[in-house]
Amino acid sequence: MPKNSKVTQREHSSEHVTESVADLLALEEPVDYKQSVLNVAGEAGGKQKAAEEELAEDRPAWNSKLQYILAQIGFSVGLGNIWRFPYLCQKNGGGAYLVPYLVLLIIIGIPLFFLELAVGQRIRRGSIGVWHYVCPRLGGIGFSSCIVCLFVGLYYNVIIGWSVFYFFKSFQYPLPWSECPAVRNGTVSVVEAECEKSSATTYFWYREALDISNSISESGGLNWKMTLCLLVAWSIVGMAVVKGIQSSGKVMYFSSLFPYVVLACFLVRGLLLRGAIDGILHMFTPKLDKMLDPQVWREAATQVFFALGLGFGGVIAFSSYNKQDNNCHFDAALVSLINFFTSVLATLVVFAVLGFKANIMNEKCVVENAEKILGYLNSNVLSRDLIPPHVNFSHLTTKDYTEMYNVIMTVKEDRFSTLGLNPCLLEDELNKSVQGTGLAFIAFTEAMTHFPASPFWSVMFFLMLINLGLGSMIGTMAGITTPIIDTFKVPREMFTVGCCIFAFFVGLLFVQRSGNYFVTMFDDYSATLPLTVIVILENVAVAWIYGTKKFMQELTEMLGFRPYRFYFYMWKFVSPLCMAVLTTASIIQLGVTPPGYSAWIKEEAAERYLSFPGWAMALLVTLIVVATLPIPVVFVLRHFHLLSDGSNTLSVSYKKGRMMKDLSNLEENDETRFILSKVPSEAPSPMPTHRSYLGPGSTSPLDTSGNPNGRYGSGYLLASTPESEL
Repeated sequence: MPKNSKVTQREHSSEHVTESVADLLALEEPVDYKQSVLNVAGEAGGKQKAAEEELAEDRPAWNSKLQYILAQIGFSVGLGNIWRFPYLCQKNGGGAYLVPYLVLLIIIGIPLFFLELAVGQRIRRGSIGVWHYVCPRLGGIGFSSCIVCLFVGLYYNVIIGWSVFYFFKSFQYPLPWSECPAVRNGTVSVVEAECEKSSATTYFWYREALDISNSISESGGLNWKMTLCLLVAWSIVGMAVVKGIQSSGKVMYFSSLFPYVVLACFLVRGLLLRGAIDGILHMFTPKLDKMLDPQVWREAATQVFFALGLGFGGVIAFSSYNKQDNNCHFDAALVSLINFFTSVLATLVVFAVLGFKANIMNEKCVVENAEKILGYLNSNVLSRDLIPPHVNFSHLTTKDYTEMYNVIMTVKEDRFSTLGLNPCLLEDELNKSVQGTGLAFIAFTEAMTHFPASPFWSVMFFLMLINLGLGSMIGTMAGITTPIIDTFKVPREMFTVGCCIFAFFVGLLFVQRSGNYFVTMFDDYSATLPLTVIVILENVAVAWIYGTKKFMQELTEMLGFRPYRFYFYMWKFVSPLCMAVLTTASIIQLGVTPPGYSAWIKEEAAERYLSFPGWAMALLVTLIVVATLPIPVVFVLRHFHLLSDGSNTLSVSYKKGRMMKDLSNLEENDETRFILSKVPSEAPSPMPTHRSYLGPGSTSPLDTSGNPNGRYGSGYLLASTPESEL
């Protein structure tokens, strides 16, 4: 290139330069359009791989395959694997629940996970760019994914904040939630009434940690301790994602692997606890009649759906940083199976610990009721003849108590209820369903108070929760930042920091004294229905609009082998049908069960289910509407041509000696000269007015190619779906 050209003069300048296509390419060497990826006639490009590498030059990439796999595992394996899956397993038939879960994982989970991995890797954009490319009129899917990620990130990081609070409180012996606090009443110390009515761990959670109000309508002001913990949580997340995958990828080595170390340690320790086998046997004892309940299948489908992070955009964002020849089919199966393995491992740990806790609580029940019986014997309410001769009250076993209880119940049948005796059955303790925060911050913490070296295990447990939450938050933030940065070209660091600051201030809603109730609202309703709609439309956009055959052909070209026809039928028929049934069931469930929440009533020291007030219902509906609104809005705007989809736009700009893609309108003659170089006689037919699918044998419309002998690459963006197919 001549030294006096504007490109050469500003090659090393930081100033952004934009010149006309005619000026820029007048000095370039002629392009052989038959071998160029800019060939609009659809002929096979001989330099497609080189063009893909050119496109990827400015896009970050994973340092290794291991780093990428750990990122996907960190995103998909989250807190739900620890406290949601064990609860569903206990509630829905024990080992029998694994059957519907595995079936739905195979026909819904893996195919849709593979679909998201494939489109992200093929198109190399975030969720907004991917769905704009696949079907411009459904481009709102990407915006809806970003909004759902925002909603989820707002409350999910609050849970990390709670874990941070418990983590720092764990460096004490005895643990601060091991005993009820005493309050002075004059010269006498008495146990706090709210704690005495409930338990030490329950009191610590609701009063010391959350300082919770009696209802969602009572704000009660900010909880300064949790506000500080939320600030710490957002600072950790911000530092992990500020540099994109260059920083988050390194964090994933620890945040993805450390939870498995802790789970393995807890499993070994749990199996050595007295009563652990009782808990595990209770978990794996199948209740086969439960498999006939449609509700079990609906909850299994919902768990599969959320366990893999479908619809959030994080899966697409992570896979967009891969090379195009990466075997994403293997990745989909590997990550899905690791996710399932983690859920089963966590369930083993949880039920081993809960089996130990159930034995402790059952022995406590036996002691308390034995004291009642001794009192009735001393006051002659009960005759000593009712007590079997071999029973020794100083060494009373559960078996002896059960025998004594049955005798008393048989003899005193009419007056038995007035005695206030409990059967103290281990099965009853094991059947107490605990999920979510109740499992992590009440049941598990109570069990750990009985462990030798309990502070150590508590520190490890809450550090594991922090890392599980951090891995999921990194993926959630990627679902927001990657598509926005790709689409609007905003500076990554500035945008990421701004997101974290904005989310912290909005997140103050969740650290009021009533904040836990808002967490429940967002967790139950802000994502469930919108994400289901998003994934259905993703499936429809690829399978029915873009075309399953076309997509399979592109996958064959990208992977180097043809995926099983199993995926063709799953994407085309089975998965959309299953997702439609799930959506219908979710809507019916929402109508049958009025939205509500469990409120902690201080005076009663107990939970009470309350319905949301009118203003909270309006907020709930607003969350669902706002999350799904971009889909119809973008569809209408593009259907009536009120919003450009970039089908006939093209420009070339460069900065610091490197070509970059941009969108701006050019004259048709300039566009033709750009594509065909300076040889009009070699021109193929003019560019069609609609965007045409180039086929698997031609170059992806997202590819760019540089002049093989020049310094600068050049490229343009074409969408791919003909309007006639819409």
